[in-house]
Amino acid sequence: MIKHKKILVTGGLGFIGSNFIRYILNKYKGYDIINLDKMTYAGNPENLRDVENSPRYKFVKGDICDKNLVNRLISKEKPSAVINFAAETHVDRSILSPDSFIKTDILGTHILLEVVREYKIKRYLQISTDEVYGSIQKGRFTEESPLNPSNPYSASKAGADLLVLAYYKTYNLPVLITRSSNNFGPYQYPEKLIPLFITNLLEGKRVPLYGDGLNVRDWIYVLDNCAAIDLVLHKGKLGEIYNIGGNNEKTNKEITKIILRKLKKDEKWIKYVKDRPGHDRRYALDCSKIKRLGWKPKMDFEKAIEETIQWYADNQNWWKKIKRGDYLRYYRKQYSSR
Repeated sequence: MIKHKKILVTGGLGFIGSNFIRYILNKYKGYDIINLDKMTYAGNPENLRDVENSPRYKFVKGDICDKNLVNRLISKEKPSAVINFAAETHVDRSILSPDSFIKTDILGTHILLEVVREYKIKRYLQISTDEVYGSIQKGRFTEESPLNPSNPYSASKAGADLLVLAYYKTYNLPVLITRSSNNFGPYQYPEKLIPLFITNLLEGKRVPLYGDGLNVRDWIYVLDNCAAIDLVLHKGKLGEIYNIGGNNEKTNKEITKIILRKLKKDEKWIKYVKDRPGHDRRYALDCSKIKRLGWKPKMDFEKAIEETIQWYADNQNWWKKIKRGDYLRYYRKQYSSR
């Protein structure tokens, strides 16, 4: 197992990235983290307020598309690993405005790969998504399944993955890729299904459910994903992809009913809205490969969703500040309860 005294994390103020940084700082007392984040709408400094004064944590505001900045940072800090969480990730936003997704997810990844190559970094880990595989009616996607993205977001992530693998084949760059299913948990930006529905209900608003609500997703608690990423970073085989799933397949309607039940609401709180374009019907991952490394999800789904709901109930200042802003004008225009 390769140990990393210093890790550069990009996009570490986001949902999964901030949870991962906290996880690593708690687990490895000899590790330092440099967090490079552009601080877009989803990059929230409050996500890491509890560690911001740690001598083992350093924040740098900046864009992974700024090659000069990335060059200077890696030259100065000399990390042994780079983990790229930085990405535009929201499907609806990618449909409305694809440009920033192509720039950050593909060009930004290219810049990171070039700098990693120049400075001979020991590990580069690309954080990807199950959405690159597209939809599947039966069975589960393996790491060898063909890529078939359905929207600009998943296409940009698929393009980045292919670029990462090309750098491994062409330059023998020490790369790894993880593709996880739908994450949920604390600090998730309230535009995604679970936090949006929880916070809407806490505000006394209805929840917007796309189409018939029968789109199926596999749900994984964010800290289970963090543990898997940690394992791949330290024990994964270079040039390989690892699927990470929670084995919790549920329709969006089932998830909605669970949240309604936990918050003692009935189905009158559901507002069915027009389905989005290119909405994949079902995602499902075969996670045999990472399980052979010794990983399996630890968090029970029911307990995890209860803890997640409680977190949003206990941290209303966190999400109310966000929802008071203009981050979801598109949603508010179409879906807000009248």
